[in-house]
Amino acid sequence: MTPDAGAPSRERIAEAAGRLRGVARRTPLLSSPYLDEIAGRPLWVKAECLQHTGSFKFRGGWAALTALPEGTKGVLTYSSGNHAQGVARAAEMLGLPAVIVMPHDAPAQKRNNTAAMGAEIVGYDRHGEDREAIGGPMARERGLHLVKPYDDPDVIAGQASVGLEIAEQAAEAGIAGGTVIVCCGGGGLTAGTALAFEEAAPGFTVRPAEPDGYDDVTRSLAAGHRMANQARPPSLCDAILTPVPGEITFPIMHRLCGPGLAVTDDEALHAMALAFARLKLVLEPGGAVALAAALFHGDALADGPVIAVATGGNVEADIFAEALRRFPV
Repeated sequence: MTPDAGAPSRERIAEAAGRLRGVARRTPLLSSPYLDEIAGRPLWVKAECLQHTGSFKFRGGWAALTALPEGTKGVLTYSSGNHAQGVARAAEMLGLPAVIVMPHDAPAQKRNNTAAMGAEIVGYDRHGEDREAIGGPMARERGLHLVKPYDDPDVIAGQASVGLEIAEQAAEAGIAGGTVIVCCGGGGLTAGTALAFEEAAPGFTVRPAEPDGYDDVTRSLAAGHRMANQARPPSLCDAILTPVPGEITFPIMHRLCGPGLAVTDDEALHAMALAFARLKLVLEPGGAVALAAALFHGDALADGPVIAVATGGNVEADIFAEALRRFPV
C-alpha cells in the first residue's frame, strides 16, 4: 500500500488493469523524426486521444463503475466533457443510469456525445456555482453513486493503466527511462501514472503540464501544499481547467512527480497542428499541453527521452481549424 492517504494500492491498480484488459484500447506510442528535431531529443507520444470516447477518461470510468457493489441504482459525476463521456459510455455498456453535472459553456460536441450515450445532463455556471455542491446533494437525494473525476481511488487506479502500458511499450522500444509529461487537471492521470511507474518503471519521472493561468498543480508542488487558481482567465483547454489539485491526488504527485510545466493556449494550438501534420492525430487543446511542453519547453526538462501523453481529441471543428490555420506545417 502506498503511504498516500486514499491512494489506490498496487493490488487495486492491478485489479483495475485486469478489468480494463480487452475493454480499453492499448493505445500506440508514436514518434516522428520531425518532432524529435523540434524537441531536441527523442520524443514519443502516447495517443490516448484514440481511446474509447476520445480520451483516457474511459479507463477511470470503467474501472470505477465495474468496482461498484451489486444493486447500485446509478451514478453521478461532474465534468466539462471527457470524464462525462467516459462515465456515460461505461454506464451505457453496464446498463446503469448516469447523471452528469456539466458547465453550460462545455463544448457542444462533448455535451452532445454525452447525451447520445443516454446520460442525463444537469447544467451549471462554472464561474458562479460549485459543481461539487450541486453534485453531492443530488447524488444523495437520488441514491446515486458519486464518481469524482479524479479524487476517487478506483478512477485513479483505472488511469494508472496508462502508466502500466507506457512502461510495457517503453521496454519494447528499448527506452529505459526519461521524462513522461502528462496533461494535468485535478491530477488523476498524473497521480495514477506516477503510482504505476513507482514499481513498473522507476527510471521515469512524471511531470504535470497545465495551461497558463490554471497552473495550480505547478504552484502547489513548488509550495508543498495545495493552492487554488484565483483569477481563472479564459482558456481553450477546457478539459483541464480545474480549480485546485485533488485531496487524494496531490500527496501522490508531491511525493512522486517532478516540477510542473505551464504552456500557453498558442503553444497548445501549435502542438495540435504538429500532431496532425506529423502523427495524423487529432488533439484538443487540453489534450495537447503535454506535447506542447515537450516541444517548446525543453530547457525545463532533464536530458534524455521524453514521452508526452496526448490525453484527448474531443475538439470543436472551429478550434481545430484555427490551429491548422495559424500554424501551417
